[in-house]
Amino acid sequence: MEIEPKKSFITSLMAAANLHTPPFKEDTYFISDLKTSEKKALQDLKHKLITDLSPHTPDPIIWGIPLFPAKNSTAGDEQRADVILLKFLRARDFKVQDSLDMLVKSLSWRKEFQTDAVLDEDLGLKELEGVVAYMHGHDRGGHPVCYNSYGVFKDKEMYGRIFGDDEKLKRFLRWRVQVLERGIKLLDFKPGGVNSIIQVTDLKDMPKSELREASKHILSLFQDNYPEMVATKIFINVPWYFSLMYSMFSPFLTQRTKSKFVISKEGNAAETLYKFIRPEDVPVQYGGLSRPSDVQDGPPKPASEFTVKGGEKVNIQIEGIEAGSTITWDIVVGGWELEYTAEFTPNAKGSYTIAVEKPRHIAANEEAVHNTYTARDAGKLVLSVDNTASRKRKVAAYRYIVRKSSSAI
Repeated sequence: MEIEPKKSFITSLMAAANLHTPPFKEDTYFISDLKTSEKKALQDLKHKLITDLSPHTPDPIIWGIPLFPAKNSTAGDEQRADVILLKFLRARDFKVQDSLDMLVKSLSWRKEFQTDAVLDEDLGLKELEGVVAYMHGHDRGGHPVCYNSYGVFKDKEMYGRIFGDDEKLKRFLRWRVQVLERGIKLLDFKPGGVNSIIQVTDLKDMPKSELREASKHILSLFQDNYPEMVATKIFINVPWYFSLMYSMFSPFLTQRTKSKFVISKEGNAAETLYKFIRPEDVPVQYGGLSRPSDVQDGPPKPASEFTVKGGEKVNIQIEGIEAGSTITWDIVVGGWELEYTAEFTPNAKGSYTIAVEKPRHIAANEEAVHNTYTARDAGKLVLSVDNTASRKRKVAAYRYIVRKSSSAI
């Protein structure tokens, strides 16, 4: 009889953190889906906007959407305004006055912060782009995905260069708002559309004490001025102390907030992210197939997903390759730690199998394999991943393109 292994302390804490917390159900923003009390709250907020806000701010606009649609506006304009108002209402549990206060303060902050101009600014922080915080691809539901990783700040010189004084901190906060505003520009702001983003935060090597002040400012800015903008918050490479902290403050979080959290311990990034994001959209550093250059070349080529069970060897056969054709492929296994090889077998009898990539062990932190081979003869390419030395199941993905030689066309 097989004995189930004991759960680790981290696994137990994470299981307890997610216990009895149903997954977050995103609002559709259709008026017909609202409760009677919520519909009334929306109408009351609109009335208060006209009576309390319009005398001081005649044409309030947020994220490019007028909150007072013109008389000749379309139904779509009014719906977009409703989506904004419902976000503020949900953030304050449909308490009208609280929602109005939050909206007024947010409009005031946006004017003072000059957020409408931030998208076009060069803040001199190019070294942080694509590393610390960046928009990259979409999830399976079409939500833009924002990745956050602060591990680079464990370098004291880097930390001092970015957070050395108050002016540098202000510049960083402005840059972080710029990243979020870029993501918001991708949203639909319409009922049934994509009205929020997915946030992925990598906690590996994050210097928590040094970043406490910056984190506090970021959290405050986002909570006060970007209500209901995040559908899911995925934490990856979670250290044991985060799980302990979460289990302690979890009772003080609302059920709605907890339902947005997904916590994944170190080594499980790919398995967690694949549940929400297709492999071709997951960055290579997190066990996906997406490289920065792919985003510039348009929509990525879809990948095929598969799993490699513990003790299993999987062979992927790409057949029908003609002589002179060039095949390009990508393959990745989340958390690798297994043997990989690529061989080409010609169709002709008596031909020898060619080792395109010799058997090699790929470590857990390596990125996706990307390679190209031109076949001199007709045959098939076999990609093998050997997980027989491990008991752990792993997620994986691959894709390929075969280009025939010009002489064969």
